Amino acid sequence: MAANRLQLNAEKTKLLWGGSRYSAEAQLGSSGLSLQFGTKVIFASDHVRAVRVTISSDLSLDKHVANVCSSGFYCLCQLRRVRRSLDTDSIKTLVHAFVMSCVDYCNAVFAGSPRYITDKLQCVLNAAARLVAGSHKFDHGLSHLLHEELHWLDVPERIHYKLGVTVHRCLQNKAPEYLVDCCTPVSDIPTRRHLQSAT
Repeated sequence: MAANRLQLNAEKTKLLWGGSRYSAEAQLGSSGLSLQFGTKVIFASDHVRAVRVTISSDLSLDKHVANVCSSGFYCLCQLRRVRRSLDTDSIKTLVHAFVMSCVDYCNAVFAGSPRYITDKLQCVLNAAARLVAGSHKFDHGLSHLLHEELHWLDVPERIHYKLGVTVHRCLQNKAPEYLVDCCTPVSDIPTRRHLQSAT
């Protein structure tokens, strides 16, 4: 680091010992080993936050989902206080700006996640839809409200849509170069050109 004129900022540096939930590394968590850079000692953490995504030592996204849900519900509580003063278009704009952007930010990390993860995020979307429509928690027709009136996708479909758009941009060379290099069409691989998916 010193050769590149960089200096370690101990306050912003985190160390994570990661592994599966059943591995010894994940069991260590914050009691794991530490690293020493010169006079600075970096101790292991249970959770590390990078680009607003929280990753746990067992490589799960439970903590990240909890953070997204709590910030989403917090914004909904604030918006509920001023709901009577706003028309429908204004509240839709505010919900998109504060809640939907929070749920959609880096949601590609949830690709392949179990259902209980996406269900927690779906609860935030359901509460946002109820706020926009002015309905109550146990009112019927939530699915019709989400899909037919608001034209919102459910959380698993939002994740698939984001991945699809990213792959399309990679294939059109409109994505960042580090993503384009990772996306290779099946037809470009000589041993897989005979597969039906190559077309």
